[in-house]
Amino acid sequence: MNPSLLPVLPCMCASFRRTSRALTQLYDQALRPLGLRATQFTILQALSLAGEVSQGQLGEMLAMDSTTLTRTLEIMGRHGWIAERRGADRRERRLRLAKAGETQFKRALPVWEKVQSRLRHKMGEQTWKNLLQLTNQVTDLITTQGDSI
Repeated sequence: MNPSLLPVLPCMCASFRRTSRALTQLYDQALRPLGLRATQFTILQALSLAGEVSQGQLGEMLAMDSTTLTRTLEIMGRHGWIAERRGADRRERRLRLAKAGETQFKRALPVWEKVQSRLRHKMGEQTWKNLLQLTNQVTDLITTQGDSI
């Protein structure tokens, strides 16, 4: 669709969700030859940065609901990308990248970096930085003060 034909959505949620869907489609298309989806790459990236975390902590880091996260982790576990162990509490799941997950993440990084670079170039460096800062600020505001907004 021609960008000029996209209506300006007055709802913050609708605008972010539309942008999120468009970005997800772009990254999915780039990662598809590797058998990877953008959501899976995000989890690999988060675990690469965080090391071992509980499933609850991972969900909080990604602002992801438990059902969606569990379903995605099950798929990733079948691929051998995620290593899991029980925490001190038997209900707690501790997650980290398995060797195969590290390998998959390293294979996907150049593809991801290429998409990042193309977007950054098209948007301009300052707009890129501002948008990253803004999206992180909105996420932080909502996840820390959600009920009081």
